[in-house]
Amino acid sequence: MTPRPGTLLGRTVGRVRPVGNALTPAVRARLDSLTKPPGSLGRLEELALQLARIQDTVKPRVDTRAVLVFAADHGVTAEGVSAFPSEVTAQMVLNFLRGGAAINVLARHAGARLTVVDVGVDHDFSAPRPGLMVDKVRRGTASIAQGPAMTRAQATHALEAGIRAAEATIGDGLALLATGDMGIGNTTPSAAITACFTGRPAAEVTGRGTGVSDDVLARKVAAVEQALAVNTPDPADPLGVLAAVGGLEIAAIAGAILAAAAHRVPVLVDGFISTAGALVAQGLCPDAAGYLIAGHCSAERGHRAALAHLGLTPLLDLDLRLGEGTGAVLAMHLAEAAVRLLDEMATFTTAGVSEGAP
Repeated sequence: MTPRPGTLLGRTVGRVRPVGNALTPAVRARLDSLTKPPGSLGRLEELALQLARIQDTVKPRVDTRAVLVFAADHGVTAEGVSAFPSEVTAQMVLNFLRGGAAINVLARHAGARLTVVDVGVDHDFSAPRPGLMVDKVRRGTASIAQGPAMTRAQATHALEAGIRAAEATIGDGLALLATGDMGIGNTTPSAAITACFTGRPAAEVTGRGTGVSDDVLARKVAAVEQALAVNTPDPADPLGVLAAVGGLEIAAIAGAILAAAAHRVPVLVDGFISTAGALVAQGLCPDAAGYLIAGHCSAERGHRAALAHLGLTPLLDLDLRLGEGTGAVLAMHLAEAAVRLLDEMATFTTAGVSEGAP
């Protein structure tokens, strides 16, 4: 279902163009001219090529970087699917703003600007706060196991909140965007979204999240199965999927991806929750998938299925399952390595090194 063209969502989708192949021969020729055997830098070479194609230049750049961490609460926690209470969402947002979370440490190390975006936390943050954007749709979703998470209008609002946050960040000359999340209970709607788009059974894509017990995992699987049965989401209607079984921060991640694609900015996708957002973004705009780079594969059970559906191969596989954007920000170092190798290595000609036999 195509978004209405007069809306912010519709205009954004309308600006997305497919990633082209015109530069591929020139970039491959440059890579093959460098002082190394052809292809010997493996996936770093493919990453350099992808960044060049996305940015439409033989000299891609990743010098200005940002991570957007979207935060929201989830009514499905009432079904006993999480090891932590919902209050932790707001508490962790405050931890982000104080600079004390894992994503703060890794973003500082990667030279990435961190912004937290409240699209649905069940808490009112005093404003203004440095590093915080508030574009709240509602104070958390309803339980997806009992009915729709939100209305279609609210799903659209959340998508557009993600677009606004990304455009505000991109407006500063951004070269590389990472997505992150915070929301207690959000692996449950992510599993429901993944099951819907991939056609996999709930039990195959529902994992332990923060490390829940067998009993809680069984409740999670049952909640996902019930959500799919009660709401009957249709993957041909991605906005409807979001409204039925999604989350506000998942919607905002999808919106941020669409905005980045509209501006030809590559997106490092984080873990399971961010990839659920990517599934929605691809559903709304298939061409947006060309702008996605999988930062890592998380330990969450459904993440590989979601990545496979998107056709993405993760750069890292470190058994991470924290979220927040941690895996995506770690992958920024690989993106920098890829573009530096493409730009700074000597060629056989400039180095006076003999080339190998063809």
